[in-house]
Amino acid sequence: MGLKDKVVEEGMKLAKHPAVAPLLHDERVMKLLMRALSVPGKIEELTEEQKQNVVRAMGLATAQEVADLKRTVRALEDEIGRLRAEIVRLEEASAIE
Repeated sequence: MGLKDKVVEEGMKLAKHPAVAPLLHDERVMKLLMRALSVPGKIEELTEEQKQNVVRAMGLATAQEVADLKRTVRALEDEIGRLRAEIVRLEEASAIE
């Protein structure tokens, strides 16, 4: 069981407690809980931004840029193969004449 699962399980137990139940109906408490739950996503977003800034500053290629480049190279290699086959076909056709 992961940390998140454990926290959710304990939170559910706590929510069922008679002394805590009235707090959960307080709008301020719910807003606080919602903000607390959004923190991991915000941290991840911030670290991703910082990572992109470092990559840009150092002039490095991102994984997406490398994948795009590989896709482009593959397409160009296919085009070269097609053109070579066309040249061979034309040379054979002109040799027959």
